[in-house]
Amino acid sequence: MEHRYLGASGFKVPVLSFGTGTFGGKGEFFGAWGHTDVAEAKRLVDICLDAGLTMFDSADVYSGGVAESVLGEAIKGRRDKVLISTKATFRSGDDPNAVGSSRFHLIQACDAALKRLGTDYIDLFQLHGFDAHTPVQEVLSTLDDLVRAGKIRYVGVSNFSGWHLMKSLATAERYGYPRYICHQAYYSLIGRDYESELMPLGLDQGVGAMVWSPLGWGRLTGKIRRGQPLPEQSRLHKTAEMGPPVADELLFRVVDALDLVAAETGKTVAQIALNWLLQRPGVATVVVGARDEAQLRQNLGAVGWQLTAAQMAALDAASAVTPAYPYWHQRGFAELNPSPV
Repeated sequence: MEHRYLGASGFKVPVLSFGTGTFGGKGEFFGAWGHTDVAEAKRLVDICLDAGLTMFDSADVYSGGVAESVLGEAIKGRRDKVLISTKATFRSGDDPNAVGSSRFHLIQACDAALKRLGTDYIDLFQLHGFDAHTPVQEVLSTLDDLVRAGKIRYVGVSNFSGWHLMKSLATAERYGYPRYICHQAYYSLIGRDYESELMPLGLDQGVGAMVWSPLGWGRLTGKIRRGQPLPEQSRLHKTAEMGPPVADELLFRVVDALDLVAAETGKTVAQIALNWLLQRPGVATVVVGARDEAQLRQNLGAVGWQLTAAQMAALDAASAVTPAYPYWHQRGFAELNPSPV
């Protein structure tokens, strides 16, 4: 398993991380992804560690905190062998303050996560989303206190816009607070918005990408093709409207290109889609999930090899769309605004 530095830090992470969204199976939205119990989770963790995948990503809203509890039980007795990343910001209770990035909520959320995980520190603590109500200085000073207390070691964000992230980085630099070293962001062959602003920002400012939903909300597993209906057991029937919209023609065009590369390489559609991401600028780690051992082993097969330049170019062309303004305009002046890809 290859390891890469996470942003402009000395912290190395495996290029694949394991997402625990399938752990627990409680709730509607964040509990609809799977029902992995402790025994199953232990087996999946065993397989990950055998393959060198040591980083496990969770959040306080996954199954209402149950995912963190299941992860904590699954790693019990081997905390020193794993890296834990988790997230907080979204509503986690009925209390008016059980949401956001206020000092009140972040301290409460961190302490609760530590208890559920059965550990006294979190390797990477991330804000799950931007809180427009809480001053950035309050957020960062709180994270600074948590780092100094030894409760968290590195900080990151998820689902920020460019100005959200840049304002936070500038505030951190001004006051000497911890800088965000990673941005957990949606990025896939059928969702390349990340490349317009967030990728060049990350490269310039040393913020590594931790990619979520790398298979485009389950659409790039190889089960969906032109003229082929979605399997009845697919979770997309229940969750498709919750994820980012994808035009049918774009999806089919990308899958057609993936099928051609699959025929050349002998790899699966999903493995190719993951490998493509691992060759994109600034990507430090890709979060993969699995509801069972077979799915996990297939995802692990995405590492240890590389697509050729010609195969990357073919996938790039098939997945290309016109970016939003002003990025389509800037492409016409590449001499001044060179693309990172």
